[in-house]
Amino acid sequence: MMSELQLKQLELGPMANFAYLLWDADSLECAVVDPGWEAPMILEAVSGLSLKITKILLTHHHPDHCNGVAELLSRTEAVVCLHEKDAVGLADGERWIPVQDGTRIALGGAEILCVHTPGHTEGSQCFLAGNFLLTGDTLFIREVGRVDLPGSDPDKMYGSLRKLAELPASLTVCPGHHYGPERSATLATEREMNPYLRACLTMGPADFRKVVL
Repeated sequence: MMSELQLKQLELGPMANFAYLLWDADSLECAVVDPGWEAPMILEAVSGLSLKITKILLTHHHPDHCNGVAELLSRTEAVVCLHEKDAVGLADGERWIPVQDGTRIALGGAEILCVHTPGHTEGSQCFLAGNFLLTGDTLFIREVGRVDLPGSDPDKMYGSLRKLAELPASLTVCPGHHYGPERSATLATEREMNPYLRACLTMGPADFRKVVL
């Protein structure tokens, strides 16, 4: 039987970023997801919960999601996991582990599934952890990640959003920024109320492109 995963959401930095502590309830092994800002506050939260950081998980390579990595690496023995297509020029040394779609990351007695969702960046990914879906800058609450940046692709975002929409409706969407009216929501709610997610389910790629660009 898999261990239960628990989650704590931290809003940090000047861009309303969410970082997450995700841990196995039995071993207290912790993964920090997208430590983009204020690494000392992340470490303080980890200490307050008596957790041990063994993994750092990145949804993509943009600095506002990973500029706290160096400090966490200097203070822990954690390894960093990011998608191989975002790893070029960022991963450095054996403590950086490129992953792929379908990679399962062990965290104590639990597992976290990597779900490749290109569109915002080529290597954007989400993490499926128990009943939590950590979506980075792919899917926000009532919003969607930008597709007009270098490395972005609206057609790939279309496919990624359709992929997420097929996951269980009961999942809790945990986004990479506090851009919506709520800090999280069920995937069922986003299917109904997120205009971009609804568009990708009712439009073809060409019409969807007009909505997001």
